[in-house]
Amino acid sequence: MTTAADAALLDALLDSWDRNNAILVNLLRALPEGALDFIPAAGSPSVGALFVHMHYCRVVFVQMAAPEIGAGLPDGEWRSERDRDRLAGLLAESATAIRDAVRGRLVAGRPMDVHYDHPILMLQHFIWHEGYHHGQIKLTLKQAGQPFDDEAIGVQTWDLWMEKGRP
Repeated sequence: MTTAADAALLDALLDSWDRNNAILVNLLRALPEGALDFIPAAGSPSVGALFVHMHYCRVVFVQMAAPEIGAGLPDGEWRSERDRDRLAGLLAESATAIRDAVRGRLVAGRPMDVHYDHPILMLQHFIWHEGYHHGQIKLTLKQAGQPFDDEAIGVQTWDLWMEKGRP
């Protein structure tokens, strides 16, 4: 990164990643009791397993694309987890790994080792991937007869994207 404009752009991109993770953790924390065990269809992973999967993918892709970050291999991609605090902690760890990988490669002017033509594409991939699973989780709750009120959950999710001056 060579200019103040580059640094400001990088800060904005990393802020979008931080907001994405905050939205995901807020969704996790807002789930009704027992929802981590809900499944959208027979043979599908549970809501808790979807959160583990998102963490797992983050870590594995960082290992492949930027191994210098040293993200450790997680315990299984689709395992069920019922401890919200543990899940939130895992998501915080893997969000930091993605952030560090992208920032480190951009500052060094290095591409990712695999998968991405540019480090920013890693952020875009994971924001899209997690938005996809966010929708699955909300649909699963609706199918279980426990949908979120869009106005209530929006304050914790969509509004974080649009909040100007957010610290």
